[in-house]
Amino acid sequence: MSDYPIDHKDQAATWFVTLRDRICAAFEQLEDDLAGTEHAALPASRFERQEWHRPDENSESGYGGGGVMSVLRGRVFEKVGVNVSTVHGTFSPEFRKQIPGAADTGHFWASGISLVAHMRSPLVPAVHMNTRHIATSHAWFGGGADLTPMYPELHEQDASDFHAALRGACDRFDADYYQRFKKWCDDYFYLPHRKEPRGVGGIFFDTLNTGDWAKDFGFTQAVGEAFLAIYPEIVRRHMNKSWTPEQRRHQLIRRGRYVEFNLLYDRGTTFGLKTGGNTDAILMSMPPEVIWP
Repeated sequence: MSDYPIDHKDQAATWFVTLRDRICAAFEQLEDDLAGTEHAALPASRFERQEWHRPDENSESGYGGGGVMSVLRGRVFEKVGVNVSTVHGTFSPEFRKQIPGAADTGHFWASGISLVAHMRSPLVPAVHMNTRHIATSHAWFGGGADLTPMYPELHEQDASDFHAALRGACDRFDADYYQRFKKWCDDYFYLPHRKEPRGVGGIFFDTLNTGDWAKDFGFTQAVGEAFLAIYPEIVRRHMNKSWTPEQRRHQLIRRGRYVEFNLLYDRGTTFGLKTGGNTDAILMSMPPEVIWP
């Protein structure tokens, strides 16, 4: 890890912060533009940011770095978190065997952005997006985005447009990326105990290192750009529509699937908890309200 170019780390970490700022601005604009539903009478909300820091890696914990939580609770977004972090340190002996290139020393550096949006309206799909750059004795990119409508049958056009945006990002870099990363997403965001997918999918990729750092970084940026282009458009299609108490109850039940997946299967949750991350930031993806029937 010590031989990994510092400018690569700086470029990646800077990009994640820049993307965070642009996404937050776009989401705050949606808050401003709400005109329908009873919540339009409420004031538009803004992101609240909270920095967090880990002890220096020379301390007893063995970790250093930190990040910023950005959370908005508003009239369009019931709860959305957009987190960025850049951390470094040494994996525990039992965990380092699970991470490529970390088995010998356990040293790592990681930077990324993670976003989960839970919408006030059950007619607006929830969404997840994250991209990251990790360096051990190897270095790679990972991430993706996936869409979770409460009523998939009503959102076929949204799903089609969401996938088209991600496919466009993929096709610019490799003709095989979309189908490969779409399948990876479908397989990953699946709840085996429910025998059902979490949503309508998207793409998911990990350990991406083609040997061309600029290309891999460019692809990672393209995924973020595609998300920023399509998701606010999908929100605008539906955010002014009224909904029923029955639809709200259905939404709260479906949110339970999010909780189940993130606590039982999500690798990012495990990574954060195993590396001394900020617990509130790691569990930021939890919905503000949920029921199990």
